[in-house]
Amino acid sequence: MADLTPLLAFRWSPRAFDPAATLTADEAASLLEAARWAPSTGNGQPWRFALGHRDDETWKRILVNLPDDDQPWARHAAALLLGAHLTAAGAAGTGTGTGIGTGEAGTDTGTAADAAGTGARAAAAGAAYDLGQAVAHLTVQATALGLYVRQLAGFDHAGLAADLDLPAGVRPLVVVAVGRLGDPSSLPVALREQETGLRRRRPVADLLLR
Repeated sequence: MADLTPLLAFRWSPRAFDPAATLTADEAASLLEAARWAPSTGNGQPWRFALGHRDDETWKRILVNLPDDDQPWARHAAALLLGAHLTAAGAAGTGTGTGIGTGEAGTDTGTAADAAGTGARAAAAGAAYDLGQAVAHLTVQATALGLYVRQLAGFDHAGLAADLDLPAGVRPLVVVAVGRLGDPSSLPVALREQETGLRRRRPVADLLLR
């Protein structure tokens, strides 16, 4: 295998989290700062997050919308983070990258509005990809801090959007469990085998189209 930085080589996605560990304010700030500096289309930064620490109201609302099979291990995570992204409507409301409101003489407001709509649609088209990059940056930073992350896409998106009162232009996409390693023996047998089994990836040759 080609050499990797340890931040990538030692990253993995456990289910066994330490139920006594907490996420400090400095750690949370570091994770969000890493996400903030991820690249994005036109520097639109279309990601939005809702962070819940264990047993606070946001954490509870995220947890209850996870699948029944995931709640028993996810409840041990120090924090649950919802990752969401702007839709076209949400991107249009940000005013980023459109040049609107500059106050320059001779600006055609109709043309500016058209450009704004085009820019918003373009930004929204890549918003899910950009959110993925932000979460990837957060994950690498978590590894640097000795933290572990597991991501879930299969949850009640509509239920969570309602429970967190998300704006109409914000679409939930992923829940990120963050914490420190716990005891794999606390997991059900099937999950315990996955937790302690050998990690596998497809060879690079299988991933290359040509």
